[in-house]
Amino acid sequence: MEKQRSFSVKSTRFLGLIIAIISSAIVFLIFFSISLLKSNPTTSEANFQIDLSPIASISEISNNISNSSISPKASPILNSTHFNPSVNTSGSEKIPGFDQKIRGKEEDKVTSIKVIELRSNNNGEEIKKKKMRIEECDVTKGKWVYDSDYPLYTNTSCPFIDEGFGCQSNGRLDLDYMKWRWEIQDCDAPRFNATRMLEMIRGKRLVFVGDSINRNQWESMLCMLFQAVKDPKRVYEARNRRITKEKGNYSFRFADYKCTVEFYVTHFLVREGKARIGKKRKETLRIDAMDRTSSRWKGANILVFNTAHWWSHYKTKSGINYYQEGDQIHPKLDVSTAFKKALQTWSSWVDKNVDPKKTRVFFRSAAPSHFSGGEWNSGGHCREANKLLNQTFKPSYSGKNIIVEEVLKQMKTPVTLLNVSGLSQYRIDSHPSIYGTKPENRRSKAVQDCSHWCLPGVPDTWNHLLYLHLLHKR
Repeated sequence: MEKQRSFSVKSTRFLGLIIAIISSAIVFLIFFSISLLKSNPTTSEANFQIDLSPIASISEISNNISNSSISPKASPILNSTHFNPSVNTSGSEKIPGFDQKIRGKEEDKVTSIKVIELRSNNNGEEIKKKKMRIEECDVTKGKWVYDSDYPLYTNTSCPFIDEGFGCQSNGRLDLDYMKWRWEIQDCDAPRFNATRMLEMIRGKRLVFVGDSINRNQWESMLCMLFQAVKDPKRVYEARNRRITKEKGNYSFRFADYKCTVEFYVTHFLVREGKARIGKKRKETLRIDAMDRTSSRWKGANILVFNTAHWWSHYKTKSGINYYQEGDQIHPKLDVSTAFKKALQTWSSWVDKNVDPKKTRVFFRSAAPSHFSGGEWNSGGHCREANKLLNQTFKPSYSGKNIIVEEVLKQMKTPVTLLNVSGLSQYRIDSHPSIYGTKPENRRSKAVQDCSHWCLPGVPDTWNHLLYLHLLHKR
C-alpha cells in the first residue's frame, strides 16, 4: 500500500509539469501570431485597389497587347515633348501604374485590370495615380514597343503600295521594322480601327496635299482602310489610274462608304513656274501664289497638308534668282524667309477657302531623313541601320517646324499640327535604303533612299495619330 501511494504522487507532479509547458507554448504562439498580423503588408488594404471595370470614355478600344507580347529583345524608347531620356526601359510599367489588357475575340472589346496606387500627401489625404483620357494627353509623348500583332497589313494584302515604298517586295529580308508600335505615355489610346475610321469619313472627302512623303502617308492610309473592306472591287481609283511616281493626283473611292481618299502632289504648296532671267527662262518659285491644283482641294472634309522636304534642296537653300513675288525675282533670298512667306500664302488661302464648320485641317510636321556620309546624291546611306536609335539619342526640332507653328497661331481657321517629327527620328530602321526599287532595277547601291519610309512602317503611326485626333475632337 505504501509503494502504490508513492507512485501516485510522482505521477501527479509529472502531469502538472507537462500542462505548464503546453500552456507556455500556447501563450507564445498567440503572441507570435499577433506580431505577424501587425507586420504583414497584405492586410493593409489601403495601399492599393483593383478596378475591374472597362476603361471609361473609350468605347472602341481595339486589341492592345499584353506585356507578354513584347519581344524580350526590344528596348522601348521614350520620347517626350521635351525629349527627355527615359528611366524605364523594361517595355512596360511596373506596379504601381501597371495596366494589363485581356484580349477578346472581337476587336472592339477589351477588359482592363488596373492596379492604382494610393499614396498620401502632406495632409494625409490619399491621391490616385491613374492614366488620363486620350483627349487630355500629349500623343507625342511615348515609346516604341515591339508588337507581335503588327503589321496592320502587308505588301501582299495591300495593292496600293508603289515600288518605292514596298521594301519587302523589293527584297528586304529583315522585317522587324514592321513590328514596332507607338505607345502613348500618359493615356490608354485605342488602336487604329479601320471600320471606325471608314464610318467617320462616310460620305466625305479625306484629302492629302503635299510632297512624296505625304504620298507615303496617303498610301499607308489606303492600305490601313483597305483591310476592313469585304469586297476589294468596291475600292477603285476614280479615273482607273495606277499609283506611280510619275502621276501625282489620285482619288480612290470606297464605294460602300461613299467616301474618297485623295492625294494631290505639290512640293511647296505654292506655285512652281518659270521666268525670264537675262536671256534665259529659268525655274522659279512663286511664293506669293498657290499651287495650280488648289482649286481641287476645295470642299474636302479633312485636309492633311505638308511641305518641308524640297525646301532643303540646292535651289531652295541657295535662293539665288529663284524666289519670285509678282514680277520681281529676288537675286538672293534666305530660305527661312521664303519658307515663311510661302506658308503665309498658304494660310491666307485656307482662311479664305475653308469653312471650319465643314472641314478639319491638319498640317503634318517635317519628317526626318537619316543620311550618313553625305546626301542622297553624294554617297549618303542608311543601309546598316536595321534597329531603332536607342534612348540616348535626343531628337531635334527643326527650324521649319517652329516657323509652321508661328504661322498656324496667326490663322483664323483652326489647324491641328500633326507632330510626327520627334517620334519618327528614332526610326532610322524604317527607310527603304537600297530597297526602294526591285533588284533588277537598281542602278547602283550608292544611291539610297533615307528620306521616305517603307510600308508597312512609320507612316502607319502618323495615320494612327490622325485617327486619334479625329476620334477625340479637341
